[in-house]
Amino acid sequence: MSLPRPLHALTAAVLVAAATLGPAGAAVADPAPALPSADQLKSALLGVDDLGPDYTEAPTPDSPSPSPSPSPSPSPSPSPSADPTPVTGCDVLSALITMHATAPGPATPQAETELDGQDGSPMVTESLTAEDPGRLTTDFNTATDAFKTCHTITFNAGTEDSVTFTVTPVTLGDRQDAPAVRLDGTLAGVQLNAFVGIERFGTVGMVYGFFQRESSDAQTASMQYRTAVAKVERTLGTTAGSTTPPTASAVQGMSV
Repeated sequence: MSLPRPLHALTAAVLVAAATLGPAGAAVADPAPALPSADQLKSALLGVDDLGPDYTEAPTPDSPSPSPSPSPSPSPSPSPSADPTPVTGCDVLSALITMHATAPGPATPQAETELDGQDGSPMVTESLTAEDPGRLTTDFNTATDAFKTCHTITFNAGTEDSVTFTVTPVTLGDRQDAPAVRLDGTLAGVQLNAFVGIERFGTVGMVYGFFQRESSDAQTASMQYRTAVAKVERTLGTTAGSTTPPTASAVQGMSV
């Protein structure tokens, strides 16, 4: 049994919100610092080796398509970059999602992944976006405000699949200043739960999501968030919460 559509809708919305870390913000006059490439960001993402053999990596849009099945598959789950379903109840976050969904931003180095547990639960998502430090500060603060001001948010994944989540601020990692929220909702008697956290690493913004049904396992969500943070720090040679970009030599020396 896969996760209900509202959680897949929430997953897609979170990753789209992550993409808004790129297009927002005005251009700056100072020379732009060297940014990690999309390939370098990809190498910093969580993988099956990081979470364990119970997880499998979901195909991305540029992955080869599997051979067609002789029988049709009902309601396929969206990929991590699928268009989000309509969001209501949180004006700031809704605006962020709508802005990116309706007006694509400029090319920005980005990488994302989705890792699914057995039967699709839990589901872990991560998105990394690189941009100018000034823009990242503005966009990170906007996303932080959205997390602080949202109390409920509704995802409309179809007439009978809409669900409203309560939004509660939490701490997922070691940094108290790293914004994170817990979302709880119910659909047709099924408990839906998610943890979403954002962090910055110099010129890189991270959005992490942990989604599950019939469970509210905060310990695993926190442990895997910490694993994601540690891997980004190790791979990109920067620290969580830093506003200083990696040196040019560090970026150029990263393996791809």
